[in-house]
Amino acid sequence: MPIDRFAAVSTFLRVAETGSFSAAGTALGLSPSAVSKQISHLEDRLGARLLNRTTRSVHLTDMGRAFLERGRAALTALEEAEAAVTDLTQAPRGTLRVSMPVGFGRAHVAPLIPDFLGRHPDLSVELEQNDRLVNLVEEGFDVAVRMGDLADSSLIARRVAPMRRIVCASPGYLDRHGAPHTPRDLTDHACLVFAQAGRVMEWVFGDGADRHVVRVKGRLTSNSNETLIHAALAGHGLVWLSNYLLGEHFRHGRLVRLLEPYETHEAGVFAVYPAARHLSPKVRAFIDFLVDRLGRSDYWAVSSLE
Repeated sequence: MPIDRFAAVSTFLRVAETGSFSAAGTALGLSPSAVSKQISHLEDRLGARLLNRTTRSVHLTDMGRAFLERGRAALTALEEAEAAVTDLTQAPRGTLRVSMPVGFGRAHVAPLIPDFLGRHPDLSVELEQNDRLVNLVEEGFDVAVRMGDLADSSLIARRVAPMRRIVCASPGYLDRHGAPHTPRDLTDHACLVFAQAGRVMEWVFGDGADRHVVRVKGRLTSNSNETLIHAALAGHGLVWLSNYLLGEHFRHGRLVRLLEPYETHEAGVFAVYPAARHLSPKVRAFIDFLVDRLGRSDYWAVSSLE
């Protein structure tokens, strides 16, 4: 659509908002006659009267009301397209506020932050690591990293990296108690369970027809992944956690991967941010950086046996 059409539509919208050719002209820097000419040109092209004019006021016709809604949407889309292109040409700047889980942040994001800051000298980062579900809008966060299946919300999500759940134990525990060969065997083992107080302790494997749900038991239940990992390293039982927590311990032989054919693939690691007309350069830069560094299959092959 030629640019002059958008100019005429913009003029029509301003007339509809102000109810006056002169007021619209003042806002647009045009004379009333120039405004009238653009409206007449638009009506001629459409073959419909959009405005009823009197010496004192201007009113929308039925056609004008219908065109107003669609014209406003068209101009909004154009503004968003222009803003998106402009953002791509601008360097990220300002302060980026990020929230993410403690374990994932410490193991996989904190070591990358110096490189990210080096790439974007006009950007500052406030990184908050905690395991609660923050409200991005109310608490002023630009973006958050979240794991697994996401609850329905108005947030926009982009998948950053794969995830899977892995059962493992220390070599010492396996020497004393042997290894489970199927999920059902877990009922004969001490399990270290991530759970809140009062929740049923179940571990889930596979999906569909191959789905196995096992009610496990053990002497330690905690809502701290680190506590469970320390207990597993000390030989007190089997633990079932996401791969991003375990890579270092596999590489050094401190934990042994078990029940690999039954492992559960989770939804993944996501970056989420509030819905907006367009994505700011600083948020786009951070998410792109995470995808580039953590989204590669070779990264997880080295660090978490993905």
